Amino acid sequence: MSAEVLVLNSDYEPLNICNARRAVNMLLMGKVEVVHESSRRLHSTARTLALPSVVRLRCHIKRPRPQLKLSRRSILARDDYTCQYCGHKGNDMTVDHVIPKRMGGPSSWENLLCCCRKCNSKKGDKTVSQVGFTINSKPIKPRYVPFISYTKFLAGARDEVWRMYLPVFDHESRAEVS
Repeated sequence: MSAEVLVLNSDYEPLNICNARRAVNMLLMGKVEVVHESSRRLHSTARTLALPSVVRLRCHIKRPRPQLKLSRRSILARDDYTCQYCGHKGNDMTVDHVIPKRMGGPSSWENLLCCCRKCNSKKGDKTVSQVGFTINSKPIKPRYVPFISYTKFLAGARDEVWRMYLPVFDHESRAEVS
């Protein structure tokens, strides 16, 4: 039961992603109802149960609206693990300051981007124009309400069923910079 399940509040607002075991336990305790089932089945001696893909809480949970945290992992996920200078895609990416820290560049969504090690070494503590690089996509703060971690949100957005319940976020609509 390693599958993941999207958990919705009673008003269909996405709250969390949990594993299938937790979702089945909540279902058997009567805390949730199944909105969508996956094709996988759970067999016991007494019955067969379809594993849920999306569940909805029966009681509404009030939560304060959290802030999207700036982290290396979130920057890499925002840029889809793609170097914003050369376009190389991989898992061994670094985070680069567009305006270097020594020049007063802040650690903010608008000044950090995903960069491969080769480009990061070449750029060093210079500006983009000093090195002759161009930025493929302007670094911006995602417009996303983070009840779910940003990386899980992007992974979940690939699931066609989950996409119906996740807030609209077009990963490709970021402004192009030349």
